[in-house]
Amino acid sequence: MDKNSRGQPPVVYQPDPAGGHGLGYGQQPGGFGMAPSGAPLGGFGQQPMGFGMTPIGVPPGLEYLTQIDQILIHQKVELLEAIIGFERNNKYDIKNTMGQKIYTANEETDCCTRNCIGSLRCFDMKIKDNMDREVIRLIRPLRCIGCCCPCCLQEMEVQSPPGTTIGFVKQDWHPCLPKFSIQGADGQTVMKLVGPCFTCSCCCGDVNFELRGKDGEESIGRISKQWSGLVKEFFTDAENFGIQFPMDLDVKMKAVLLGTCFLIDFMFFERN
Repeated sequence: MDKNSRGQPPVVYQPDPAGGHGLGYGQQPGGFGMAPSGAPLGGFGQQPMGFGMTPIGVPPGLEYLTQIDQILIHQKVELLEAIIGFERNNKYDIKNTMGQKIYTANEETDCCTRNCIGSLRCFDMKIKDNMDREVIRLIRPLRCIGCCCPCCLQEMEVQSPPGTTIGFVKQDWHPCLPKFSIQGADGQTVMKLVGPCFTCSCCCGDVNFELRGKDGEESIGRISKQWSGLVKEFFTDAENFGIQFPMDLDVKMKAVLLGTCFLIDFMFFERN
């Protein structure tokens, strides 16, 4: 064994949309550096963690998001919570369209905050990759809900890596519709999100929030709260979501949209 390779961690692969092996950390998502079709793992173009070039502007751990234009989010059902109504920290699996888990998300709040403040609660949420490394942190401060308090609306900060802000999602005041601004780290609006007047999913259908360009006109994607079935909808607060966005969207904004989905969940679908 080459003495220079001793002690180096193994290549870490995230699943790719085709169901094969995805990118290792530090491996480029396309073009130069990609292994040719049929090349063995560990061969040409596949580099161990910490070596090679990471795509410019992509935070560590978000390389896989450059390859996809859809994300599925499944909240885990807590049996104790469903039976006795005792609110526990929310946990989610984040998957690609093939159903492969690419990240996990775990809320971090104390028992008193969860059960006294309910869905209005402030929280930190850690999003980790399949190697249990935190790649995104979501921070939700305590804010009001409703059109009566336009000066204290909902917002969330998105960090990647933790400690480095990459964007915000902020609620825009409107008397009827749920509206949000998706912002970059500089606070400038990049996209708009508009939801329906009624967010109840009791009619056995999806609830869609339309993603629009900065001008609020052109539709470029959506966040959908998906119907989970009668029993799950009425007896638990576990939700399923889908996020669609342009493939070439800045990967940091994809991460901010991921945080936006969790904010929407707490605001409209998390029952006390």
